[in-house]
Amino acid sequence: MRGFFRTALAGYGAYKWGGGCLGTIIVFALLFWILGYVNC
Repeated sequence: MRGFFRTALAGYGAYKWGGGCLGTIIVFALLFWILGYVNC
């Protein structure tokens, strides 16, 4: 379940802050990595 919340939160942040197709992917990857690092 933790992985689902991590993915959902990263997806929401990418949707809000991503400036386009490439920007959304970069923001998603960055948030996904940060959330995984913080929750270790």
